[in-house]
Amino acid sequence: MSDIINIKIMNSDCDSCDKKKKEKHSMNHCEGCVCNQLRTLQTSTVVDLFLRGGQDIEDVIFISFDPNNCCAFFNDPTTEPGSTLIIDCQEIQAIRIPG
Repeated sequence: MSDIINIKIMNSDCDSCDKKKKEKHSMNHCEGCVCNQLRTLQTSTVVDLFLRGGQDIEDVIFISFDPNNCCAFFNDPTTEPGSTLIIDCQEIQAIRIPG
């Protein structure tokens, strides 16, 4: 009988762990200034991206942002027409929105 009680207690603990994992991957999982800006950035906005490591990507078009996995989606009509650029928002140091 005590084994059954222990199993139930362990399952409750696992349920608690699963809840914490789901909370971690919620909309607040992607942190930082750029991730926050991408949450509200209007689609089809032309932006310049400045990535960690010094690479710049200019004149890409913002498509969407997935807060579950931190992926930001952009089109690059100049360099690779028809292609989709997918970048982790946490790897973007800055965004420039040309006026």
